[in-house]
Amino acid sequence: MDYFDQMMDTPDLSKLRDRGSKKWVAMMLPEHLKLVREYIEDQKKTPRPQLDEWDLDIIQENIQIAMKRNVELEIKTWNSGVFISHMGKLTWVDLKRRVIEMEDLFKSYVIQLDDIVDVTVLE
Repeated sequence: MDYFDQMMDTPDLSKLRDRGSKKWVAMMLPEHLKLVREYIEDQKKTPRPQLDEWDLDIIQENIQIAMKRNVELEIKTWNSGVFISHMGKLTWVDLKRRVIEMEDLFKSYVIQLDDIVDVTVLE
């Protein structure tokens, strides 16, 4: 039996040193890493919901109710693939500039009407 046959019968795994993912890092260019990170971020984003006439009517109705009753509401906006939730009371609706002004206990918000995707009256 020669040396090769002897090594195949009893391999010594203690001498095997795998560097794990370190061996692949040197092959990735910074541009490639940037594109991979951008791709991962794009996968987290959600597309803008398409609102029909019924949805817009409900949003308008809830805004009117909140203004008349002076109650708190939650406005959900969409911006660059991310939903943002704002809670507070409406202070002003400016149709000329197409913005809504609202405030909570800590600060005030100015929200574009075109960014709004949902309005919920909280009572």
